Amino acid sequence: MQTIRRSSDRGYADHGWLKSFHSFSFADYYDPANSGWSNLRVINEDRIAPGTGFGMHGHRDMEIISYVLEGAIAHQDSIGNGTAIRPGEVQRMSAGSGVRHSEFNHAQDQTTHFLQIWIEPNQRGIAPGYEQKAFPDEEKRGRLRLVASPDGRDGSVRLHADAALYAGLFDGDESASLGLDPERHAYVHLVRGTLEVNGERLAAGDAMKLEKASRLTLGAGRQAEVLVFDLA
Repeated sequence: MQTIRRSSDRGYADHGWLKSFHSFSFADYYDPANSGWSNLRVINEDRIAPGTGFGMHGHRDMEIISYVLEGAIAHQDSIGNGTAIRPGEVQRMSAGSGVRHSEFNHAQDQTTHFLQIWIEPNQRGIAPGYEQKAFPDEEKRGRLRLVASPDGRDGSVRLHADAALYAGLFDGDESASLGLDPERHAYVHLVRGTLEVNGERLAAGDAMKLEKASRLTLGAGRQAEVLVFDLA
């Protein structure tokens, strides 16, 4: 079974310095029909105004992924990490037993556009952790590149969760397919462009939820960037 969720159906919050689309229930936005998909809990498409950002705040027991599309994020946390996250990079922060962090856009003339993704861990109370890797466009062109997984295989960042995340870029006649376990769940989030997913046309911000599915096919893209989640 596959279900499409259109971009326009997402929640939206405008805080002035932050504009955010919520794929699932988050903060003041509550949609009982969309409060997560399997162990995927949050996909927020955030735009942070120049010279602003999220001040130091805390999390526990969540795998948090940052995926930057435009601009950069300056990350600081209570376990000693201080780095910049740029397009093409995937950052994973394991909140575990507790971590505090800030995410800031120091640019004075550019908005930071990124995805904030939360996945429930398969073990609670672990030591907080952090990992960040770059995945060049050529590794994602016309294919699904594994960027996060439970075992860190193929150079992906390691998740403390029963989930795998793939990223792909598709244009023209480029296509790809991915075998799925019908006993698991999958989720497709189109970051930008347009793309045909299992015979359905998706536009930027659209998503597809899949269950009891054995295969995912992608093609006929127009400047498409897509994320695919293989979930418990």
